[in-house]
Amino acid sequence: MTEDPAASPASDALAQTRGDERAWGVRVAAARGESTAISLRGWFRIIVRTLMLATLIILMVPLHYLYRIFAYGSPFPMWFLRFAARISGAKVKVHGTHLKRDVFYMANHVSWLDILSLAGACGTAFVAKAELDRAPVVGWLARMNRTVFVKREARMSVADQINALKEALADNWSVTVFPEGTTTDGQSLLPFKTSMLSVLEPPPPGVMVQPVLIDYGQVAEWIGWIGEEGGLNNAKRVLSRKGTFPLNIHFLEPFSPADYRGRKAISVEARRRIEEALCEALGKPLRSFAHDVPPIRYSASQGRTVHDVDSLHG
Repeated sequence: MTEDPAASPASDALAQTRGDERAWGVRVAAARGESTAISLRGWFRIIVRTLMLATLIILMVPLHYLYRIFAYGSPFPMWFLRFAARISGAKVKVHGTHLKRDVFYMANHVSWLDILSLAGACGTAFVAKAELDRAPVVGWLARMNRTVFVKREARMSVADQINALKEALADNWSVTVFPEGTTTDGQSLLPFKTSMLSVLEPPPPGVMVQPVLIDYGQVAEWIGWIGEEGGLNNAKRVLSRKGTFPLNIHFLEPFSPADYRGRKAISVEARRRIEEALCEALGKPLRSFAHDVPPIRYSASQGRTVHDVDSLHG
């Protein structure tokens, strides 16, 4: 009896390799801004997950507003985001202990799923671009979760934005910033922007900084929203994906910003801790991010920003 070569382990491995190459080709094309073709099964997953998310909104939103009649701190936005992350495919595992009040989280940024997962894990509010406030449905949901919207290009309103952050912290919220200013591939870590850390100069009494590592493991490069890819295409790719994927949130050791001289020193310390934890999680050194990021003046060819050059000269 002749063995079927198609059923041999070598053939299986070859098929897997070819499948991986095709998947990676789709990923690279998406980063170039090309629209990703979705299979019928993929569209079925998108429709099912979208219907589940819509059902979640229909259930959670009335309960949130009803709760707000009697008390201030509604848990329903946190629960909604937690379940939304799970529906989207993320199996979230929390490592470490997060502070609940008077804390300024600083996290790396890979995907829009970071927001669902991190807020679902600890109920934090976020600092987000003002454009998000005008987005249909998403902006409304962000306001429910007490998002602080900022206009990063409007320099004249920086003082107002800092005051909004101070009010958020004074209200005993936990507030999260993504100081890279954009999403990456989970294998890199961009320089941290420090403008929104002005709220920590001087730091409000009792407020701590807690660095957070968001780690998608091997799937990070597929999940990551990078390059020229549009948000809708990224959402389609993620929601059409078969099965689930791990998302590990590491709450690292908090530190007092009062122990550091200014927002640049605070930023350097938080980034150092996140980089160290990410290298440990990956089991290898980080690599330079392969895409230019004009908003933060990051050049892939140089591997650093204008701000880094300035800092080298004091």
